Amino acid sequence: MKNFQFTISGNKYDVEIKQFEENIADIEVNGTPYKVEVHREVKTSKTPKLVRSAVAPPTRSETKIKKTISASTYTITAPLPGTVLSIMVKEGDEVKKGATLLVYDAMKMENSILAEKDGIVKSVKVIDGENFLQGDVLFEITTS
Repeated sequence: MKNFQFTISGNKYDVEIKQFEENIADIEVNGTPYKVEVHREVKTSKTPKLVRSAVAPPTRSETKIKKTISASTYTITAPLPGTVLSIMVKEGDEVKKGATLLVYDAMKMENSILAEKDGIVKSVKVIDGENFLQGDVLFEITTS
């Protein structure tokens, strides 16, 4: 790192500072290594150290298709962003549990949205070719 020459009581010393952290220095005097403590005020950095907490993995409930169920109507929301390819039902249609309501494209894959209960389609909130975002309401279904 840095080289110095000292003369103490008429004797010459070649000193090389190898490493310096806080107030401890690793030095070499005439080829012999030493660890020395420097008596001085330790300067603190003005730049704060950022410490990030660990991020918890998502729970199963956070990754499921979100739906709101009330006494007679429930909504079906988009599990991830996509584009509507085809809508299989229209308002007023009766649907059975497991029936395909919508086919959509997400990340270059075709996916289907299925009815989770028997009921009647109260409203369709999307149209063919429309883009939607995760969490957007796609259907409202009245349970029978």
